[in-house]
Amino acid sequence: MTLVKTQVNRRSFLKTSALAGGGLMIGFSWGCNPTETERPAPKEWFEMNAFLSIADNGQVTIMSPNPEIGQNVKTSMPMIIAEELDIKWEDVIVKQAPLNSTAYTRQVAGGSQSIRQGWAGLRMVGATARQLMINTAAKEWGVDASTLTTQEGVVLNGNKKLSYAELASKAVGQEVPEEVPLKDPKNFSIIGKSKINVDLEEIITGKPLFGVDYKTEGMVYAAVLRPPSFGTKLKSFDDSDARKVNGVLDIVTFDDNENDRSKEIRGEKIAVIATNTWAAFKGKKALKAQWQKSDKLENTNDHDRELNRLLDTSNSESVKRADGNVRRAFANADGTLERTYEAPFLPHNTLEPMNFFANVTDDKVELVGPIQTPDWTHGRVAGLLKRDRSQISLEMTRMGGGFGRRLYGDFALEAAAISDKIRKPVKVQFSREDDMTAGTYRPASKYKIRAAYKDGKVTGYHLTGAGVRMGNATRQNWFPAGGIENYKIESHNLDSNITTGAWRAPITNFLAIAEQSFFDELAQEMQVDAVQLRLDILERAKNNPVGEIDYEPEKMIGVINLAAEKGNWSNPESGVSKGFSCYYSHNTYVAEVADVSSQGGQPKITKMTAAVDCGIVVNPEAAINQVQGGVVDGIGHAMYGDFSFVDGTPQANNFDKFRLIRTKEAPEVDVHFVESLNDPTGLGEPSLPPAGGALANAIAGATGRRVYKIPFTKQDIAMG
Repeated sequence: MTLVKTQVNRRSFLKTSALAGGGLMIGFSWGCNPTETERPAPKEWFEMNAFLSIADNGQVTIMSPNPEIGQNVKTSMPMIIAEELDIKWEDVIVKQAPLNSTAYTRQVAGGSQSIRQGWAGLRMVGATARQLMINTAAKEWGVDASTLTTQEGVVLNGNKKLSYAELASKAVGQEVPEEVPLKDPKNFSIIGKSKINVDLEEIITGKPLFGVDYKTEGMVYAAVLRPPSFGTKLKSFDDSDARKVNGVLDIVTFDDNENDRSKEIRGEKIAVIATNTWAAFKGKKALKAQWQKSDKLENTNDHDRELNRLLDTSNSESVKRADGNVRRAFANADGTLERTYEAPFLPHNTLEPMNFFANVTDDKVELVGPIQTPDWTHGRVAGLLKRDRSQISLEMTRMGGGFGRRLYGDFALEAAAISDKIRKPVKVQFSREDDMTAGTYRPASKYKIRAAYKDGKVTGYHLTGAGVRMGNATRQNWFPAGGIENYKIESHNLDSNITTGAWRAPITNFLAIAEQSFFDELAQEMQVDAVQLRLDILERAKNNPVGEIDYEPEKMIGVINLAAEKGNWSNPESGVSKGFSCYYSHNTYVAEVADVSSQGGQPKITKMTAAVDCGIVVNPEAAINQVQGGVVDGIGHAMYGDFSFVDGTPQANNFDKFRLIRTKEAPEVDVHFVESLNDPTGLGEPSLPPAGGALANAIAGATGRRVYKIPFTKQDIAMG
């Protein structure tokens, strides 16, 4: 039995309060967040990050703290509380918590960290409530609390029993225990069992859950005309035709720039205010605008040239890590290999385009919508409007996809700025064209990798990365760090006026393809098995690591062996070419085997086998879906993803010019989890990075030709 302290620090406390309709409310500050409950709420909200309420009819309301982006946290986080509380899942009502930046911590959907960061605190929430039920029952019976047990919402004392419903109101005022026992993971009855998404019925019946569904009385709609090119600003416009569109109410210019620099770059925008979305879109199309061009209108060809130059540049600022003597390793090698890999910008293309609601009045500011970073966005709106944060409320809706795009909240700032100007409740709605051309893109990037080998071992490794507004384009302490004696990592950043940012599995979404493709070709050059080459490097990192490493080689070895076994790596089926890849990201280890066969002279991916070590799997069916989605997303963008700029203008604005993977092209994805009792780690993103590398390696095996650029389909991959 594990005992944990309930008082973590001065801000970590629990309070109880009688609910207006009877029952008990329990509030914590360990990682889950409150909102309005099914039952009457208490007169006062306590400072807490998580709460649950127990009603006198046995129902339990559990608040889900983090934004729900499709990663299933609205189901999985309450499952953790319910497990330690020891109740029937059928008795649970789940509600989405609103933002409360004072009471809550890490209300963020990003980095695949929601479950990992919330795990300990959410367990504490349930365990402490359970212990309160036990202590209350012990007083009722006049027995030692240590002699009592619980089962599915009932405290047991031999043949006697008291339900949580009976105990809830009596628990008010009970002293909070200083420490509580946590369940042995071997005894979990909810965690590890598949549970249906709590929003499933609303989703399939079309109930309003998403930001695009949100409506309120008196609300108007806004479509925004933004600069058509990065590097242009509004000069003048004629709105006479736009005002003739039926349903258009007004046309205003607005400034949503947070500082002088952004104002200098972006200038003003034009908002068409209308009674409905369609009228707003038609009005925007009828606007005639003149744009002032800057002297820096960027082109993809210019980016390519500058990134290539940076790959050949080395200085003290670029070096992120240097072990041993790479130059000597190359000089003394039996053989060397050098390759360069290239990836374009990519838009996010969420199913639900960006949107947000704002209602700015003299007294308050209401914000509602799909956002991955509610607290950061809340603060930015406060700064933009020069309002105290206490005047601003923010409610989160379910998101129809995010993939990093909804981290940035520019659409929320637009809504706030427009509402502030027109003093009406307004929802800004992007069209698909808006979404693709006014985006925050995955940075274009390039990697040059060199390796030296001698006596059957990799003796030198030199990676140089360069990206457009990418920051550090590398992960210098991840594989193969620690397993190669002479090891050097360099990174360069190319400045740009094109907005870039996180895209599902930032940096690693292409770094993994480059790295894992390179190791496969290196194994071929060295005439060794591709899987064994990785295992040899990992054994060195495990037993005698060189320098600091941020991963556990033993876990990576585990998923490699599992994927190789389940994917029949050593015994390929007739007519099937296999490719292997493995990667560590978001604290999780994933290895994948891709099966490729010929279809009409072209390689067709028929199956992906994925092995995953993510610790305890909270909700298995949902976890499988996350892995499958990441794999399909990874191979789809590797095969087809392409996006370019000419004079600062995006060259695709809808799906007629931007290719996504089709349903019929998605392969079977066979998922295997390493059995583990370790705390959970990330899962929404880690299966994506290795997918493209496994596919590239399978294509090379099938065609004899390597792919070095995304998209793969723009290269000769025909099977001869």
